[in-house]
Amino acid sequence: MPQIDRTPSPVDSRPHVVIVGAGFGGLACAEALGGTNIRVTIIDRNNYHLFVPLLYQVATAALSPADIAEPIRRIVSRHPNIDVVMGEVTGIDRTAKRVELADGSFVPHDRPYDRLVLATGSSYSYFGHDDWAEIAPGLKTIENARRIRARLLMNFEQAEMCEDPARQKALMTTIVVGGGPTGVEMAGAVAELARFTLARDFRRIDPRTARVLLVEAGPRILSTFPDDLGQYARRKLEELGVVVLTGQAVESITPEGATVGGRFIPAGAIVWGAGVKASPAGSWLGVETDRSGRILVNADMAVPGVPDVYALGDTAALAGDDGKPLPGLAQVAKQQGEHLGGGLEASLLRGQPLEPFRFRNRGNTAIVGRSAAVFDFGTRKLKGWFAWVLWAIVHVYLLVNFHKRVLVTMQWLWRWATYQRGARLITTDRPVSAAESVTSPHGGSAEPFRDVRRGQG
Repeated sequence: MPQIDRTPSPVDSRPHVVIVGAGFGGLACAEALGGTNIRVTIIDRNNYHLFVPLLYQVATAALSPADIAEPIRRIVSRHPNIDVVMGEVTGIDRTAKRVELADGSFVPHDRPYDRLVLATGSSYSYFGHDDWAEIAPGLKTIENARRIRARLLMNFEQAEMCEDPARQKALMTTIVVGGGPTGVEMAGAVAELARFTLARDFRRIDPRTARVLLVEAGPRILSTFPDDLGQYARRKLEELGVVVLTGQAVESITPEGATVGGRFIPAGAIVWGAGVKASPAGSWLGVETDRSGRILVNADMAVPGVPDVYALGDTAALAGDDGKPLPGLAQVAKQQGEHLGGGLEASLLRGQPLEPFRFRNRGNTAIVGRSAAVFDFGTRKLKGWFAWVLWAIVHVYLLVNFHKRVLVTMQWLWRWATYQRGARLITTDRPVSAAESVTSPHGGSAEPFRDVRRGQG
């Protein structure tokens, strides 16, 4: 009978950094620590890194989820000092220096962490109307992007079968809430989907007559961009047929539509992109946060009053050179992650103090439609075709590996040349009958889209 080795495993004496969240910031921090004599553990509720800025293209059938997501383990596999734990964080034991997971386990289990990095991102804020989230999903997860895609495509299918002109019109109406970059990009993409991709696919309806409404409570869209770029974006959206409603707030949302500026607008799909709130990381620590729930941090991203804990990206409120909080952009989180990773290596291995973080703005951009985008560099501005090309280059560059970059580039070129989209799949847990599409309040219930299969599309 073989002997069992009962010798206890040696305790890993290397400094241990635990990173919660594998978004742009968390992953950049881990990569900066890769290959060093520091033990790194990444914790994320998903097993993949998601390129959130391109989720709207999944929602509008331009790309598949696999095009913009990559397994975390594959990304960091070349670094033997980095481990990955799939789990949902529910709290932090500040005394024991451990992270608590939803299943009751703790990370690390063997000894306290030496440094903790919180890069847990953000979600959409419904301004006290959380019940709207089921009817008007936002673009933060693959599941929601696929729900939106299924709803948009199914609305056209149901309109094709519907005999009531009023219901047809409602089904072919999409409301996008929020005039920031996400809302602008989503509204333009839905308009292009209807007017170009689906234009010849139906016999009883004309998808080119579909209505897309972009609703912004503020005085103009793209408020973080210079005024002339915002005006250009509005003009290009209107050329695509998008109705831009500024200075009008959404007052209520139901499965049948939304009330905007005192007027009820029947709609088959509503997409939310109006505001964000930080993850509950601040409540885990019991520290001060801003109005959006972001943790107020020092210049080196350390959390005041909580030793050895840092926050970055959408989780942190850190002022830039102008005194205003840095925006929730991928480039901000990525730069913060790289800076903090390098600083933690110098601190843990060589005893050097962390340097303050300084953001280097490489421009803010938004795509408006086919061959049209805006780009703001602060001192310079671009709009039109060249800005669109630059937008594409930047987003391809930010994808995590060469294979994804080539794949997405080829799909974009094919889509630009042919006006077609390849991911036009409706994946629901059950089929929707013709009877349902006619007898439901607006020609088709939102109910079938609440649970979309996760293994396809």
